[in-house]
Amino acid sequence: MDLNEILKKVREHVVESFVLEDEEEFSNDQSFLDTGLIDSTGILEVIGFLEDEFEIAIEDDEMIPDHLDSVEKIARFVHRKQDE
Repeated sequence: MDLNEILKKVREHVVESFVLEDEEEFSNDQSFLDTGLIDSTGILEVIGFLEDEFEIAIEDDEMIPDHLDSVEKIARFVHRKQDE
């Protein structure tokens, strides 16, 4: 799956599950931690979605903000994982 398709699916999931305000104001590079949009429990839900939707396994040592702190970071991370 190409990066744009992954980005679209991840964004749709985050918007449907977590964004309660205007979707247009939510950017793909917006930090979940800085905005408080998704807490630690929410990240676990996102990880479950990623593993199911993209058929990847996310190891404990991969659960870091560099991989999971925005829609863009998640999409790039998933894209790399699929190439493994």
